[in-house]
Amino acid sequence: MLRIGLSGGIGSGKSTVAGRLAEHGALVIDADRVAREVVEPGTDGLAEIAAEFGRDVIVDGALDRAALAARVFTDDDARKRLNAIVHPRVAARTAELIATAPADAVVVHDVPLLVENGLAPFYHLVIIVDAPVETRVERLVGRGLAEADARARIAAQADEAARRALADVWLDNSGTPDLVLAEVDALWADRIVRYEANVRLRRHTPRGAPRLVEYDPTWPAQAERVRARLAAATGCRVDHVGSTSVPGLAAKDILDFQVTADPATAEALETPLADAGFPHYPGLEDTPYPADDDPARWRKRTHVGADPDRWVNVHIRQEGMPNWRYGLLFPAWLRADAAARAEYEELKRTLAARAGTITEYGDAKTPWFEQAHGRAEAWARETGWTP
Repeated sequence: MLRIGLSGGIGSGKSTVAGRLAEHGALVIDADRVAREVVEPGTDGLAEIAAEFGRDVIVDGALDRAALAARVFTDDDARKRLNAIVHPRVAARTAELIATAPADAVVVHDVPLLVENGLAPFYHLVIIVDAPVETRVERLVGRGLAEADARARIAAQADEAARRALADVWLDNSGTPDLVLAEVDALWADRIVRYEANVRLRRHTPRGAPRLVEYDPTWPAQAERVRARLAAATGCRVDHVGSTSVPGLAAKDILDFQVTADPATAEALETPLADAGFPHYPGLEDTPYPADDDPARWRKRTHVGADPDRWVNVHIRQEGMPNWRYGLLFPAWLRADAAARAEYEELKRTLAARAGTITEYGDAKTPWFEQAHGRAEAWARETGWTP
């Protein structure tokens, strides 16, 4: 199933977005609601909180949330002790709810502290809802919160930069609700529905003819989000490689990654990677170059991204093999050698204009790669570069 993480600062209006996603058919799991559920009267969670923090945080058999918040808000140790009680129970209850969903479900996990708790790599997609601080303060005061309290709560959460770094989708909710709801409707129809089907059916969206675009300065941030998902799914070393890892180089808008794993591990990763949104794509092999032309030493497994709005290639190669080394060496050389970078870009533009498919484009680059291999290795020897 497709797993979406939904978050945003307090007062951003993510509940509006969650409600609309639910209307479209998503199973929305509200982390705050689950957290309240696991400490309801009569639960072992509430009993453990009473034992840890004293009976003064219990009123009429229920948790006095204000009293508990006052205890833990400025006390890191107390907050850690509370989290140790609540978080495992929230995780277990969340797993129970997800287990009830059908195979074609879109599960939206509404998590206020998604960024703060480092949860982004475990979702196929992260949606962040945002609004200016003053707008959020105004909304919170309108709900009855004191202004000073509202500002303190906002300041205690992740800032905009931290949220943007992890956002696959950024929804500006500073205007009227109909504006953000229209964005959610388009997101559901154009991306989420297609993404869910691709993950479930183990497929990717066809990419058509090769099309070069100018270097996108957001590629590194996008790549880091994908790299973190791949690392979480595989437990292996993952490197951003290929043209999009070379600053200033025009490229196809496809992020390439190299996962370091031996053949047995690579085969075992087929299901975890597919579940994470990177289905296996059989039949793609690396071209051996004359300096080391044993095909067995150039084997790899390839996976591709299922997200229709973010094309990804994943090359699983064995450490120490020539294709593993070249996967790391080639972009490092281009980053360091401006003349080689310009030469390669000119070739790419020429071939992309002629090729009808990405396969034809890749095959046409092979002669240049064969001669570039020796030049890159010479640069590595001169500079002392190592993988």
